[in-house]
Amino acid sequence: MTVTFEPITEALAPERIDALITAALAEDIGAGDVTTDAVIPMDMTCRGKVVCKEDGVVAGLSIAKRVFQLVEERMQFDAKTTDGEKVQADQIVARLYGPARGMLKAERVALNFLQHLSGIATTTSRIVKAVDGTRTRILDTRKTTPGLRALEKYATRMGGALNHRMGLYDAVLIKDTHLALVGGIGPALRAARKAHPEVEINVEVSNLQELELALADKAPRILLDNFSCGQVREAMQIIRGRAIVEISGGVTAANARAYALAGADFISVGALTHSAKALDFSMKVTRY
Repeated sequence: MTVTFEPITEALAPERIDALITAALAEDIGAGDVTTDAVIPMDMTCRGKVVCKEDGVVAGLSIAKRVFQLVEERMQFDAKTTDGEKVQADQIVARLYGPARGMLKAERVALNFLQHLSGIATTTSRIVKAVDGTRTRILDTRKTTPGLRALEKYATRMGGALNHRMGLYDAVLIKDTHLALVGGIGPALRAARKAHPEVEINVEVSNLQELELALADKAPRILLDNFSCGQVREAMQIIRGRAIVEISGGVTAANARAYALAGADFISVGALTHSAKALDFSMKVTRY
């Protein structure tokens, strides 16, 4: 289940992002930027620089570039770093040159994408670093902003994580809600195997009793949901290599290493996308 379902740059293709960017620009500019149009001469040009105001990992530079170009096709955008690279406070990540009105109109939307995606990449990088040296790999989840999943999962990859399933359509994951409605692990596993005999099946368990049932039914991959580190160690002694193990629930940069050392193959972290703090960027301009 843990694979890259599309080329890493697919999420950035213009045919994938232009509609999203256009909607964001319409939301911000509406009928027109009344301030810029009033005070900035139509023929004025300027230089700009995008500055990262804190340490982090950058993601979304090509999205920012596309925003400026959709507002003003004459805009020149020169990235000074690349997605996935670490940046420091006060580092210039891009320089721009072009019509001043276009630069000012595109600024906020471009920076909104950049700060959001870079925040996700930075948060991800910290948790990935926490498990460095162990065999455990960090996964993202479906806990994403509606409409932004492809971009947000791109950002987690820039931070060093692997993508979990992209949606409900590309992997079987039997969760507690399924189990509550079909009478338990056995019936759910049999139904899933009958419907999708060629697909790896993942089963979520919430206690050791459910774990034993999943192992008895030869579940190839088991998700330990909201287990403590001690419970994970106990579970690993029961599993003894009979299934791939994933941990989910309550994992942070502070406790990720302890969970990794308990022996899990994967840790999935919803906070990579649903709670990442934006990385702070600003744009400075000078008349040219």
